[in-house]
Amino acid sequence: MSTEVLIVGAGPTGLALGIDLARRGVDALVVERAEELFPGSRGKGIQPRTMEVFDDLGVLDAIHAAGGSYPVGMIWQDGRRVGEHQMFDPAESTEDSPYEAPWMVPQWRTQRILFARLEELGGKVACGLEAVGIEQDEDGVTVRLNAGSATPPAEVRARYVVAADGGRSAVRRALGIGMTGETVDPNPTLVADVRITGLDRDNWHIFPPRGEGDGFLAICPLAGTEDFQVAAQLTDGSAVDLSLEGVRKVVAARSHLAPEDVTEVRWASDFRPRAALADRFRAGRVFLAGDAAHVHSPAGGQGLNTSVQDAYNLGWKLGAVLRDGVDEALLETYEEERRPVAADMLGLSTSVHRGEVRRGKATRQLGLGYRESSLTAETRRAPGAVRAGDRAPDGTLGGVRLFDAFRGPHWTLLAVGVQAPELPASVAVVRGAAQASYGTGLFLVRPDGYVGWAGDTAAGLPRYLARVGL
Repeated sequence: MSTEVLIVGAGPTGLALGIDLARRGVDALVVERAEELFPGSRGKGIQPRTMEVFDDLGVLDAIHAAGGSYPVGMIWQDGRRVGEHQMFDPAESTEDSPYEAPWMVPQWRTQRILFARLEELGGKVACGLEAVGIEQDEDGVTVRLNAGSATPPAEVRARYVVAADGGRSAVRRALGIGMTGETVDPNPTLVADVRITGLDRDNWHIFPPRGEGDGFLAICPLAGTEDFQVAAQLTDGSAVDLSLEGVRKVVAARSHLAPEDVTEVRWASDFRPRAALADRFRAGRVFLAGDAAHVHSPAGGQGLNTSVQDAYNLGWKLGAVLRDGVDEALLETYEEERRPVAADMLGLSTSVHRGEVRRGKATRQLGLGYRESSLTAETRRAPGAVRAGDRAPDGTLGGVRLFDAFRGPHWTLLAVGVQAPELPASVAVVRGAAQASYGTGLFLVRPDGYVGWAGDTAAGLPRYLARVGL
């Protein structure tokens, strides 16, 4: 069996990458060790920047329909409501940032939406296949996939492989790539999707520790479902009981609820919050993405979002090399751009977990960019607020909504108050007078929604276009 790109792992990262490659006409196969998609709510927060990515990938309407906004936190003590807690700093949408607040969607539902979109585009996912061996040469990668003890391993030959197989990535370990990190909290955390009676669904219910040695309990209604997500911090060294009786015991001990108020456990897991970053994001023709490359505390809601944006960065670059004949050197910019972002987001997640930083502007990820990337060229004499390397804001130019113009696997040139040069037909061009966010100038927007090149005139633009294969 052969394919152009083999993606190991059918989580949000692998599925998002599969979508991006499928819409570019790249033959890709997504394989998943488990027999089905992940069933839990774990990564339930979709940050505004990821909402913009989902807009481009064609799944935003489904994401909106499947979820809801975050409820206000309600603090309980001795069975009484004693106060409210705003989980996030307030934010309002603007013309240049239409999605300002995080959106809650249980991870299992996000994955089903991405899976459906991938199938719609003709993409392929195969479950029950575990990567058990990997070898690469100058022309490609051979991966051995195990379908169970009764079946001999099969071999898949690919031009490139992307490891999106989670924090315990088998591919990363096979490549010998280490991870450097720290334990954020030595105490284990129980997380479970449950059915509960006796609590309203209008609040995120918070039960602070009752005494020394106790941990918190938080019960959050999961938007778009009848479930609640229970999260409970346990003490270091304690056994974590994931059974119905075990979850009931924790909930009853830390709240006013009776054990029988927890009527069902639909999924449960435990973890020790840690932060870790892969020493490299690439080894030859193999790339690491998502949790295989960086592991976050869930407190800041950065893990899934950073992971999807890894895929968004890598997808167009693989497409350019495989479909447009761009020099493979373009792929070197994946690690160059994404590893520093992942490191920053790891620091942010850890700070939020420790209560040093609130969930605010930084956690929305709209300010992330690639100003220092070798793929970024800012040539204007006096750059304005939006510079090369920055996220390209939304807005209106010449009567055209910019996010509508950006949507799709193409580059876009904005000619704002200046004349647009002749460009290849593959580049969309939007013209108009001075624009509030951009000021004036020429802005070449990459397929992943970041300004790659900016100039007062077209001088130097042809050279940049040739570098990226346009």
